[in-house]
Amino acid sequence: MTSDLLNQLGLGNIDIGYIILGMFLLILFLMILLIIFISKEVTLQKRFKKFMTGKNAQSLEKEIMGLYEDNKFLKNMVDNNKHDIRKLYKNLSKAFQKIGIVKYDAYQQMGGMLSFSLALLDEDNNGFIFNSVHSTEGCYTYTKEIHNGKCELELGNEEKVALEQAMGV
Repeated sequence: MTSDLLNQLGLGNIDIGYIILGMFLLILFLMILLIIFISKEVTLQKRFKKFMTGKNAQSLEKEIMGLYEDNKFLKNMVDNNKHDIRKLYKNLSKAFQKIGIVKYDAYQQMGGMLSFSLALLDEDNNGFIFNSVHSTEGCYTYTKEIHNGKCELELGNEEKVALEQAMGV
């Protein structure tokens, strides 16, 4: 069977059964796609109805604006917290963080190890050494300033040990 239309298109030699079979497969493919799209549309309709249940456009807009305001408030709080944390770190760097203490018997006569050297340093190894010497006649205290882990005055053995403990040397 030949068709004038197929002859005019230059397809007169092709069997019309192949064309019908091709059309059938194309229709079948399109039907499968249609079923898939319809099922997705039904799922989307269900989700939309669930989302819109009990809501109208104004109440939904109020809900969205409330969420926006909450988000804005949280962002401001985070910014404030970051500022406060930076301030705390700055202040903490100047606080005494490193401690070294050595107890000793200053004159080897008391037997109580009542004398001590205490080193208190900040993050940059600045601070002081507090030395308390206890004897039978009384207790005497001295302080020596520490800058960058060094003292301008000569340190005693116990003071050196306390400073090294504080610096972690």
